[in-house]
Amino acid sequence: MSAQIHAFLCLQDNIGVLIHDPNTGACATIDAPDEGAILAALSEKGWQLTDILVTHRHSDHVQGIDGLKRRTGCRVVAPVKAREAVPHADAYVREGDTVHVGGLQAHVWETPGHCLDHVSYWFAADRALFAGDTLFTLGCGRMFEGTYAEFWHSLQRLAALPDEARVYCGHDYTLSNARFALAADPDNAALKARAKEAEDAKAEGRFLVPSTIGQEKATNPFLRAGEPALAKSVDKQGAGPVEVFQALREWKNRF
Repeated sequence: MSAQIHAFLCLQDNIGVLIHDPNTGACATIDAPDEGAILAALSEKGWQLTDILVTHRHSDHVQGIDGLKRRTGCRVVAPVKAREAVPHADAYVREGDTVHVGGLQAHVWETPGHCLDHVSYWFAADRALFAGDTLFTLGCGRMFEGTYAEFWHSLQRLAALPDEARVYCGHDYTLSNARFALAADPDNAALKARAKEAEDAKAEGRFLVPSTIGQEKATNPFLRAGEPALAKSVDKQGAGPVEVFQALREWKNRF
């Protein structure tokens, strides 16, 4: 059997995610935004927590670690660049490392942009990407550290994954992302359909996580900064994609 993945809302707009190996019983939470919500999700699924895989150091992604570790004895895996914020992790990872959750294997990719310590976990055999706050459904994270060139490189690396790869992100910002995307890319028919899907999902108490890489390449303006239509939307005709991406992200900051 392949990985079983369960996504759920916690805090105000965080996405909690559990990945479970049915062959061994191992189960990881991606980040630890809310101890109570994670424990409730584990109880609902009948899974036992064995691991926490941290994507980055921000408090809404790590604040549940200590409580979960005390309660379950789980292993904590964190980016080596986030060592100061997660000082009691059992393992620190960097670019090129692999992490196992039971028999499941994740490749660790450093994906700076939102912050410099950010990593993403790519479970290639299961076609599942845990992108934290680097890539959202119809959006990307706000840039706090580093350069736009680094952030663009991270996004392009994720965009090169197979179209069917499922993308699990750290927040449900989909409706606000959709409004911005429609302002930036108003003639995109696939985007219009995706925005309607997001509205319908919200009305039904659902959210559009996971997305797929194929869907994001077709509809996410931040992955489309190399397209003439997006350059035109920020008056950057003829500019390179990094410059267009920067203009789009700074526009979104004000939107």
